[in-house]
Amino acid sequence: TAGRPPRMRAGGARSNFPASRFIKGRRNAMAQIGYVCLGSNDFDRACSFYDSLTAELGGKRLFPTPHGQMYRLGSGAMIMVTRPYNGEASHPGNGTMLAINVDEQTDVPRIYEKALSLGATCEGKPGARGAFGDFAYFRDLDGNKIAVFWTERQKKQ
Repeated sequence: TAGRPPRMRAGGARSNFPASRFIKGRRNAMAQIGYVCLGSNDFDRACSFYDSLTAELGGKRLFPTPHGQMYRLGSGAMIMVTRPYNGEASHPGNGTMLAINVDEQTDVPRIYEKALSLGATCEGKPGARGAFGDFAYFRDLDGNKIAVFWTERQKKQ
C-alpha cells in the first residue's frame, strides 16, 4: 500500500504482501489464537469462578483435559483453567494479561462487578481509557490479570 515500505522476500526480492497471506499455500489465511491457559493452585475453586464468569459473558464450560477445564466465550478463543503441567505452584505472569472484548459498553462494569462478587480483586475500575473505549481490570482468584473492554470503534459498527 502507498506510504508503506515493501516487505523483503528471501534472497532480497521485494514483496508488498505480508507472509501471513500465504500460510500453507492459502491466500488471505490468518493465524488465530485457539486458547489461553490460566494456571491455578486451587483448581476446584478456580473452576467455580470461571463457571460463573463465563456464563455471565455468554460462554460455557466445555470439556475437561488431563490437567484442566476448557471454557468457550462465544466464537473466539477458549480459556483453559489448568493445574501446572510441571507439578509446581502456579504463578501469574509478570506482564501477562487476558483481555476480553465485550459486546456492549454496559458489559464492562457489569462483568467487572460480577468478577469482584466472585472474589476477584480490582486492578482498575471501569471507565474510559483515552479515546480507546471503556476498560476494567481485575485479578482472578489465583492472581491472573484480566481486562474486559469495549472500544469506541464498536460504537461505529
